[in-house]
Amino acid sequence: MIWAQEGEFVAHTFGRQALPIIWDFAEAVPWSDSSGNLDGAIEWVSSVISVWPANSHIGQVQSADACECPLPDDTANVWFTDPPYYDAVPYATLSDFFFVWLKRALPVSSLPRDPYDAENTLTPKAREIVLDEVKHFDGKPKDRAFFEGRMAVAFAEGRRIMQDDGIASVVFAHKTTEGWEALLNGIVQGGWVITGSWPVATERPGRLRSQNSAALATSVHLICRPRPEEAEIGDWSEIFKELPNRIGDWIERLSAEGVRGADLVFACIGPAMEVYSRYSKVEDAEGREIPLGGDPEAAEPYKRGFLAYVWETGGRIALEQVLGTAEARARNGAAGALEEDARLTALFLWTIQSTAVDLAVTDDGVNDAEDNDDDGEASTSKKGLTLVYDVARRFAQPLGIHLDRWENRIIETKKGIVRMLPITERAEQLLGEDGAIGAADLIERTKGRNINYEFAFAGEVDERPSKPNAKTRKGGAGATRDEAPAPKQGTTTLDRVHIAMLLQKSGKSNALRTMLKSEVERGPDFLRLANALSALYPKESEEKRLVDAMLLAAPR
Repeated sequence: MIWAQEGEFVAHTFGRQALPIIWDFAEAVPWSDSSGNLDGAIEWVSSVISVWPANSHIGQVQSADACECPLPDDTANVWFTDPPYYDAVPYATLSDFFFVWLKRALPVSSLPRDPYDAENTLTPKAREIVLDEVKHFDGKPKDRAFFEGRMAVAFAEGRRIMQDDGIASVVFAHKTTEGWEALLNGIVQGGWVITGSWPVATERPGRLRSQNSAALATSVHLICRPRPEEAEIGDWSEIFKELPNRIGDWIERLSAEGVRGADLVFACIGPAMEVYSRYSKVEDAEGREIPLGGDPEAAEPYKRGFLAYVWETGGRIALEQVLGTAEARARNGAAGALEEDARLTALFLWTIQSTAVDLAVTDDGVNDAEDNDDDGEASTSKKGLTLVYDVARRFAQPLGIHLDRWENRIIETKKGIVRMLPITERAEQLLGEDGAIGAADLIERTKGRNINYEFAFAGEVDERPSKPNAKTRKGGAGATRDEAPAPKQGTTTLDRVHIAMLLQKSGKSNALRTMLKSEVERGPDFLRLANALSALYPKESEEKRLVDAMLLAAPR
């Protein structure tokens, strides 16, 4: 167990699915009255028993393989499952930690035994449905094909025992699109229609995984009904036409109920899937089947797959909510849209918004005692908000946003995690080596005239060498003390908002007011983006504080 310094008590053992080395290890004396003692644990159990209904029905519990259900056909009216979360948790391996003690507590029981391997003294692992390629089943690695195939068998078994008017609920909380696609393939292949999805707040907001990332605060409950055996073939053109309205209505409804970010995205899968899964299969006008998943970079629907359109539609609706219609249509060349980096930033910040509680932002974003978070991902020791690369790519790519173009400029990608660079890390690339002092000097000398910028990425835009000049400032990229910075085509609206925020941070109020006056005269985009970022940044973040303070200085 760890020692919780803020409250001076013994806390949890598991911060994630492992037992890491920790520096504040503590033991509770079982017979004492301190936190973590045996009496306290017994009291929690007795409290549950005391409020349990006295007339509750006696049930039966049986251990069995989900792919070989012992119930006969058409006997169940409810089927509820919380299946393995793809590659997130090695359940059986982790269970061994507790299993060795359980066997000692129940020495004569047949329950703590492997029913499929009498020689196995630990938990059953051979038939476990997880994505873990170091393990094998029937001589083949447990890869994605294994996971999807066995999940389909398990869901088909559930469909077999289910009455025609029965209902099923599938709980899932994986936060990568790959994990969702694997699960949904299993459900559809198993003969189910997904009729709805409800996000239920199940995760503790203060947990390590919820800090600085798009960790889900909810578990999504997918509601399913048996698909009729005689289900017809769906017309892709009709489904494609219905999809935006279905997702848009659900986003509006859940947003009003306080569901945000990644939780909102994945909760919209149910209504979208109802349009698709009600059919035995979906075909285009030429009779080609539209699969559930595919190549998201492909242009043809039968190669791209249905879910690619779900992610794209969700991303467009999100951009329309936070930036406007032009940005949502920018992939098609809509006029008046903000630049690509602004769209990427807005979409990123929208996705990491947290449901029910504000996103917890810490100074360093990690717990030094742990190398990995509780979803098995590598954490970063740097500041910044993070998002799984798979999710960022699936939303950005269909909207014409190229992640590689903004690498080391507004984002940084390492070990499958995309980190948004805090504006403090952008200071030198935006303001030059002289920083805010040099930039403020240049801005103030424009005296309210239109400001052009050459603080950043000069080599990427203009390779022409500047002539040496005794008056040239070190950070001015060729501008003299008596001139405003030279025209800079590569500086975007987002860059200019960040420059203003850096001036605010450095206390350069005169330069900030001069810059804001120039931006207001330039057009509405600067303040439109700044106000959008104010609504998107986590409430306790430094960026939120700076952009709000900067907006207060804007001319009315």
